Amino acid sequence: MTEKDIEEGCKNGDNIARKELYRQYGGLMLGIIIRYVGNREQAKDLLHDGFIKAFNSFDKFTWRGEGSLKAWLSRLFVNQSLIYLRKAKELQNFVSLDDVVQVTDIPEEDDVMRMPQELIMKFIADMPAGYRTVFNLYVLDGLSHKEIGKLLNIAERTSASQFFRAKQLLAHRISNYLSKLA
Repeated sequence: MTEKDIEEGCKNGDNIARKELYRQYGGLMLGIIIRYVGNREQAKDLLHDGFIKAFNSFDKFTWRGEGSLKAWLSRLFVNQSLIYLRKAKELQNFVSLDDVVQVTDIPEEDDVMRMPQELIMKFIADMPAGYRTVFNLYVLDGLSHKEIGKLLNIAERTSASQFFRAKQLLAHRISNYLSKLA
């Protein structure tokens, strides 16, 4: 089934199209949610809720060509994750600058590239929610600090400082991991 077939079927309430939507995009959307909430069990609940929301929101979707359905779903699941984090008051837990480990020994890019991707994603998932959210929005979703500030209702400089602290924390964890291998 093509993306267009799935879109048309879901708009018409076709359960086969809905099943195919879930089959094609469920894993990707679960990955997006885990990036934000950092907890697989909670992510599974949000995945279920997100697909229900998607099925009920197809009247708001506008086909713009191949890839537009995937992009729409991705935005929907990022927003679903952010709503959860706000309700859980996770985004209020921004860590003080005093609590940030200053990294003086930045890991070499080649060393980082040889690390298992799952481990790097675990390091990101284990960050405090504020760091993780800003890091994901900036690095993985490509938003500017101004856009992140508006989305999270924080100052642009707060987004930038959370991103700086997230990078410091990630560099520290990577350096610790690499030093244990040496």
